Amino acid sequence: MIILFSSVLVICSLLLILLVLMHKGRGGGLSDMFGGGVSSSLGGSSVAERNLDRITIGIAVVWSVSVFALGLLLKVSN
Repeated sequence: MIILFSSVLVICSLLLILLVLMHKGRGGGLSDMFGGGVSSSLGGSSVAERNLDRITIGIAVVWSVSVFALGLLLKVSN
């Protein structure tokens, strides 16, 4: 079980990094430093952006559950 949750944790971590980098910059942060502030916002978010938000939140929940379960499993095994 520990190997399973560790694998899920690594995969979710990599997916979260990828998904967060795919998000559009909101401005005022590091994205402006690299030219992200040049694009104009047309108001509202697109369907693809909302789906990306939902997927990111879902993966973050799975990541959190994996961390919690792995912590419990490691505590019980000692």
